[in-house]
Amino acid sequence: MPLIEVKNLTYTYPGSIKPSIKKVNLTIEKGEFLILTGPSGCGKTTLCRCFNGLIPNFYYGKLSGDIIVAGLSVRECPTFELAQRVGFVFQNPENQLFALSVEKDVAFGLENLGLPREEIRERVEWALDMVRITDLREMAPYELSGGQQQRVAIASVMAMRPEILVLDEPTSFLDPVAAKTIFEVVKRFNEELRMTIILVEHRLDLTAPYSNRIVVMDKGQIKLDGTPREILRSDKAGRLGVCIPKVVKLSEALKEERVKLEQVPLTADETAQIIRRILER
Repeated sequence: MPLIEVKNLTYTYPGSIKPSIKKVNLTIEKGEFLILTGPSGCGKTTLCRCFNGLIPNFYYGKLSGDIIVAGLSVRECPTFELAQRVGFVFQNPENQLFALSVEKDVAFGLENLGLPREEIRERVEWALDMVRITDLREMAPYELSGGQQQRVAIASVMAMRPEILVLDEPTSFLDPVAAKTIFEVVKRFNEELRMTIILVEHRLDLTAPYSNRIVVMDKGQIKLDGTPREILRSDKAGRLGVCIPKVVKLSEALKEERVKLEQVPLTADETAQIIRRILER
């Protein structure tokens, strides 16, 4: 049974005539690292809001179709139950951080669940260690850099120990170095904890090497679904506005020169290895 199953899902925001997503069908298995991409306004964030019950429990509107998450119907399940299974990290970490210290922010969700004090302490320690910010525990979030704030936001979600982690463009305010740190942290969750990752992201040059699946949306519908190497070499992906990494474009240029490639490279290291083999011939 898939961890997430979406069937004929259509949703229209209150006051809007046009659906934001329409007739979406999608299954996601446990342990997948899925990138959800596509042009701005294509419905990526709206779909993700359905995974944790923000739609229809916070954003009302008109919803049709079915969505099952970890065996629970989003329509029928209380929000607090979904929050324990689906963690959501927003684009701007300042929207999630409000306490006077990092430690209190990470503990906030656990306190609202009414967990025993000792369990809260243990989970906070674990989450801080997982994202490598134990030394920041006493600092106020507003004193931190953007990358540090985003790691605090992730830690506050991880302390809930969800099965699914949804990240909505978590590095849009970060430089490439800070973004790479965040993606490495998330990949560790995927590999060590078998956590299912759903990442909304445009910068595929940074994220593609970490994922095992890319889903491309356009105009509220899913247009492409496959492995990173399949999607990024597709002509249709470029036509849909997907930002094709430069290393993939280079591989396509090499093919035009009749250079035989075993596979499409996703990283600079893979590209360098290909060029070395060509030069050694």
